[in-house]
Amino acid sequence: MPNLNPEVTKFLSHQPLPMYIGGRWTAAATAAAFETRDPGTGAVLARVAAGEAADVDAAVAAAQVAFQKSGWATLPANDRAVILHRLADLITRHQAILAEIESLDVGKPRGQAAAFDVPHAAQTFRYYADLAVHTRRREPIALSGFEARTVRLPYGVCGFIFPWNFPFLLVGWGVAPALAAGNTVVIKPAEDTPLSTLYFAKLAEEAGIPPGVVNVVTGFGDTAGAALARHPGLKRMSFTGSPEVGRLIAEACGRNLVPVKLELGGKGAAVIFQDVDVAVVAEALAAAVTLNAGQVCCTATRWLVHEDIRDEFVDKVTATLGAMKIGYGANPATNLGPVVSAKQRARVLGYLDKGVQAGAKVLLAGGPAAVPGYEHGYYVKPALLTGDPGNLCAREEIFGPVAYLMTFNDEALAVELVNRSAYGLANSVWSRDLDRANRVAEKLVAGNGWINAHNLFTHGLPYGGCNLSGCGGGVLGPETLADYLRNQTVARPLA
Repeated sequence: MPNLNPEVTKFLSHQPLPMYIGGRWTAAATAAAFETRDPGTGAVLARVAAGEAADVDAAVAAAQVAFQKSGWATLPANDRAVILHRLADLITRHQAILAEIESLDVGKPRGQAAAFDVPHAAQTFRYYADLAVHTRRREPIALSGFEARTVRLPYGVCGFIFPWNFPFLLVGWGVAPALAAGNTVVIKPAEDTPLSTLYFAKLAEEAGIPPGVVNVVTGFGDTAGAALARHPGLKRMSFTGSPEVGRLIAEACGRNLVPVKLELGGKGAAVIFQDVDVAVVAEALAAAVTLNAGQVCCTATRWLVHEDIRDEFVDKVTATLGAMKIGYGANPATNLGPVVSAKQRARVLGYLDKGVQAGAKVLLAGGPAAVPGYEHGYYVKPALLTGDPGNLCAREEIFGPVAYLMTFNDEALAVELVNRSAYGLANSVWSRDLDRANRVAEKLVAGNGWINAHNLFTHGLPYGGCNLSGCGGGVLGPETLADYLRNQTVARPLA
């Protein structure tokens, strides 16, 4: 393991790392633990408490008590905002530590985590804290013969299951609006990347969030995750991950009539017209498909290039991808870190093999990457394939640094090719003709349409999916705060 910040070393020294339930750091009820590994070296980073159903029961019970008795749910919104701003300040103050932990656990370049993941999460807490202050909780209803109003109230205990690609960022996106609305939360981080979520719990405690308001149960998806999804004590559930697991989560929640938010996968497309600056677009899309080693659900992995610029684009983008510095996340020169696990590397390499066997042509060969000094890390070279739109690499989410190129010669064909996908998360249109770009962006079926850019995330711009990419409401917008407030009418007859 490389030299670590002393605070990170101290944090990792408590083995196995305990869970955080009801304001207490606790081992699993069974005393079981699991290992989390550094994707860049393959070495064990830490042993972590392996929670199961009994631990989820304890966490939900603690969250229920906190909702009823801690005062968090009944605090004025501005008082909650003070605490959430304090939490955001602590995140900012510990930005270097959190970025190091995130880089170690996920494999992503540390600079990326420090520049985007951590500060964006902090700003998310500030955004929803302020939004809650300015959200009216009581609205009069104009009715003849009645004095009536709608009151917006927190639901209660909200469950969250997060994936391994952006563990800290997604904690911010998920729990910030729930907490700002006055709910309590139980978080189950991915077993591959639990560390930054546990450090988040430490900061929440330091910020003065009452015991039981934030709870973290670490463990495996088929034990702790499944127990949380089916728990009858939840009032809301949120899951971010694959459509396959999303169906299971929705089914479990449906049995208890618990409303669920599903933020699922994608197979994003970029439509590139012939009037663009080819070098600029090639650089932007190369950066998009290698961001977090391609482990980004909304990134552009289908490139639809106008046939007039196809050869120039291929030359530019393969040169850019081929020049990427593949390396360990702590190396400042690294552009592309490892994928998260040996399992994920096998998945990416397996897709490349199956795609070629099914007829795809290789424009840039991917495959395992050798990084001197890190021979046991999970490194993968970026790859570019081309061929029939029906190839599985053009249809299925690979979740690695792999793009699939297709060509078109008219607008209608481009729209039709994009909309063949069963997903619907994010697409982009690249053109100097803004009338055309806007027209095409509105025709592409997805929750998010971007013009002359890809992977745009800003507070106040709603982000969510449709079709296989999710349902139940998105994140980052004002509507997300409303998702965590239930409406209750109060009425009195005047006659």
